[in-house]
Amino acid sequence: MGVVTEAGAVRFERRLKGPLARVWSHLTQSDLRAKWLAAGTMEPFVGGAVALTFENDTLGDPPVPATGPYACHGGTQPLAGRVTAWEPERRLGFTFGLDKEGRPASEVLIELTPDGDQVRMVLTHRRLADRAAMLSVSGGWHAHLHLLSEVLEGTPRSPFWTVLDPLAKAYDARLPG
Repeated sequence: MGVVTEAGAVRFERRLKGPLARVWSHLTQSDLRAKWLAAGTMEPFVGGAVALTFENDTLGDPPVPATGPYACHGGTQPLAGRVTAWEPERRLGFTFGLDKEGRPASEVLIELTPDGDQVRMVLTHRRLADRAAMLSVSGGWHAHLHLLSEVLEGTPRSPFWTVLDPLAKAYDARLPG
């Protein structure tokens, strides 16, 4: 489970199948990132544009469409941002969406450390505006990181919405009101 580190911030730690260069490529290359998170451009420098396209309905073997409370989040969901950290095979940061005034809504920082044949990943999502945002990104990142692990292990991907549903309920019960 993700850990709340401060108001508006959640942190995840995972051990992933390496090597480090392989994990980095799954974070930064659109075709590989599309298998577990979102396709799209991510310019490889601080200040570079980020234009991700989430298609969570297609994430899974077999894919499962969004239903019930997630129906409005199905289909194609674009997200724009800017790269805030780019240190190959060490740190990747980017803003995550825009607020109503066009400013960065929140920020993601991913830190990688080699650990034998594995890679230690720490992902922190900060500047989340409210509990609803905390719930959304907590369950979402948890589910996406689950898929990343499956992709790196070479096992079939669980359907995103099937993974997310129990996680969303668990985070709702766990996060402070």
